[in-house]
Amino acid sequence: MSARAEAIVTAGLRPELFVESGSRSISRTLVIATLVALVLGGFAFRARSLSAEGLADDELNKLEAAADYRAHGLTAANGEHPFLMKATITASVIAAEKWNTLVGRHSELFIPVEAAVRLPNVIVGSFITLLLYLVIAELFGGEIALLAAALWAVDPIAIGFNRIAKEDTFLLFFFLLANVFWLRGQRVAESEPDRNPTPYYWAAAAAFGAMAASKYLPWYVAISISYYWMFQAIPETRWRLGRPKFLLFFVVMGLVFAALNPPIFLPETWHQMLNFATHKMVGRDSYEFMGKLYPHEVKSWFQGVPVYFYGLFFAIKLPLLTLISFLVGFPLLFRRKLGDGRYFLLFWMFFWLQFSISGSKFTRYTVFVLPAVYTTAAIGAYYVIRWIARRVAERAANDDLRVYLKGALAAVVVILSVLASVSALPHYRLFTNILGGGASKGGADFPQDDFYDGELSRVMTEIARRAKPGAQVASESPTVCSYYAAKNGRPDLSCVSLSSAAAVKQLNAGDFIVAARGRHYFSNDAVLSLLQRSAKPAFNVPLGKVPAADVYILDEAWVAGVRNISFVESP
Repeated sequence: MSARAEAIVTAGLRPELFVESGSRSISRTLVIATLVALVLGGFAFRARSLSAEGLADDELNKLEAAADYRAHGLTAANGEHPFLMKATITASVIAAEKWNTLVGRHSELFIPVEAAVRLPNVIVGSFITLLLYLVIAELFGGEIALLAAALWAVDPIAIGFNRIAKEDTFLLFFFLLANVFWLRGQRVAESEPDRNPTPYYWAAAAAFGAMAASKYLPWYVAISISYYWMFQAIPETRWRLGRPKFLLFFVVMGLVFAALNPPIFLPETWHQMLNFATHKMVGRDSYEFMGKLYPHEVKSWFQGVPVYFYGLFFAIKLPLLTLISFLVGFPLLFRRKLGDGRYFLLFWMFFWLQFSISGSKFTRYTVFVLPAVYTTAAIGAYYVIRWIARRVAERAANDDLRVYLKGALAAVVVILSVLASVSALPHYRLFTNILGGGASKGGADFPQDDFYDGELSRVMTEIARRAKPGAQVASESPTVCSYYAAKNGRPDLSCVSLSSAAAVKQLNAGDFIVAARGRHYFSNDAVLSLLQRSAKPAFNVPLGKVPAADVYILDEAWVAGVRNISFVESP
């Protein structure tokens, strides 16, 4: 038995599902049934009204890359990002088009392009539930694993970020898949000496290669390797790869990365990656956080978005009981009784914390660490639940009551997360708990990531109805505005950047300015400040029930005022 397994037994954690008596087969059946329900329920939450929000600029870039692949074969389109997710989006869009041909445009089964672009992330995010269970079960047993998986399946943060076409969900999926094999290899090496664990190591290496082909963050393999090295000083450990196997491990990882990311061999891909790394392709000079603008470059470090950014995010975005459970569980990670699996969580959080000191932060970066947060919350909830159930059962002199009470209390934690998601659907990112002010404060502190241009499709529908021929529309997402203008039968509309002084000074009477929440930057502050002080919007567009964008129609007086604005360079 491994050191981790011994610690699990000592802590009293068992792999059964809140069932401490009865046959193991019944318990396993219940676990499987529950996991199936969680995967399907998580998918239902993630897929519901998937096209309720318009595409953001990053999502549109991926749709355009898919179109480029279809027209020209393998290209460096959107080359600053890896190929794997764009390949699945391409397949999803093609499949949706063929499906729509069969059902017809006016059918209820018609799949909008927004849904097709996001569907791969929805599917992958739903199956993370299963992978999370498998990883955490290896570390802490089935009870905690099931509670952590349930929180992932139904929590509004996870659901919200799985519904946008960004690479973070794929990154997490393959990280967890790699660790399913990595930790299973450890178990085989320690407790089943007659079996060869090597195939698990190669499978883990392949999954890590896919992780790197999902998002260019290959150093997250250090989490698993750091956990591996924790055991190497123990003379009794059998979990040893040796130098030749470790070298081959990285060779396998590299080969799979190359196979799943073939545009990496195109010179133009490297050119785009270099431009992105040197901020030549970054069009935003700042980030609005809690109503204030901050520089938003990695090199800004402590002068950029504050280090408490993510702490505040979790404090106001997690359902309150999940947050309390996390605060209970985190100190437990430093108790030996919890077992060696706690080191895996601590390494996971430690390597992710790089984003806290970076000057550039986005709330979607929390996707990668969310399972560690949910697992810590599950640990805290489990210990409280077990303590309550034990004492109630002792007073009632009924040991069976303890088993059922544990299940009921665990269900309460999950149900409250379900209710939080139901209250926010389909705009899950806007969920804010009572510490953050509740639903009325949705989008107040993290507007760029909470709104994510979801309202622009409706904005352009209304502008298309009102605009004169050839009108200009100034916004911070001109490519998205152009896309939805064309979809509304108005390709004549000219969409320009609100941060471009030259473009803004060319606006005329009858043109539009879109002041979208979350799209306030140093570069457009002068224009937005003038409009908000002196002008009244022609109309407003909400996202759900939350105000999301003010749209102004310029008259001659405002054209003169806008043209006289002194634009200043961002810090």
